[in-house]
Amino acid sequence: MAPAAFFLLLAAALSLAMMLAWLSVLAGSKSGWVDATWSFLLGAAGLAAALTPLSGWEGEFARRLAVAVAAGVSSSRLGLHIARRTLGGGEDPRYAKLREEWGARWRFRLLVFLEIQAGAALLLAGTIFLAARNPAPGLQWTDVGGFLILSVAIVGEGIADAQLARFRSDPAHKDQVCDVGLWGFSRHPNYFFQWLGWTGYAVIAIGPVGGWPLGWAALAGPVFMYWLLVHVSGIPPLEAHMWRTRGPAFDDYVERVNAFWPGPQTKEVSR
Repeated sequence: MAPAAFFLLLAAALSLAMMLAWLSVLAGSKSGWVDATWSFLLGAAGLAAALTPLSGWEGEFARRLAVAVAAGVSSSRLGLHIARRTLGGGEDPRYAKLREEWGARWRFRLLVFLEIQAGAALLLAGTIFLAARNPAPGLQWTDVGGFLILSVAIVGEGIADAQLARFRSDPAHKDQVCDVGLWGFSRHPNYFFQWLGWTGYAVIAIGPVGGWPLGWAALAGPVFMYWLLVHVSGIPPLEAHMWRTRGPAFDDYVERVNAFWPGPQTKEVSR
């Protein structure tokens, strides 16, 4: 199969899947299932991008397989975590707020929003594709470095999610702000590690000497994910919800801990 045909088919599949997620929400499903669906879809797209036979893009099979495993493990872990959270909780406050803001047009605007997510998944699958298809022979030191980064990212994100879930499960912590473990170093350590994983793919794609020009395009993955998490659909709506529901406790947390980069707060933050 030619790469152009592959990406056209992948784009159509992602678009259709997110449309089905939209129909599920209209039928009454919790909006949290949208994020679980997106995560599983991204993993499936990553597996396809790494393993589908494509003319002229064979690459090193060991690299392709390792990248596919990393994509599948990271996306499955996140998708299962979101699914468990959705089963045990209520409506995602971010989607609830969007529905309130969108008013009578929320159905159409949600469809547009989810189709944009399909486009985002396609871009990120492209980053995985470039990591898997780096033409460098054998496994290079950048492959080892990239996989180490991915391993740290997957484990770190899993630890952060588990610490938050454990904190929330204790009735004594009701209406409190989680600042234990990794949450004492970053207000969103799960987002930080999620971003870190995409830098791992970029390291693999660029290779040891950066001699493959297309490999540098994989930087679009971590750049896009940073923009998405820090400035668009990650931190801003979630922190707006925290300010509404936690008030002074969250103010104190903001004064002590950075939003994204691990470490103490270094600048004034406004709502």
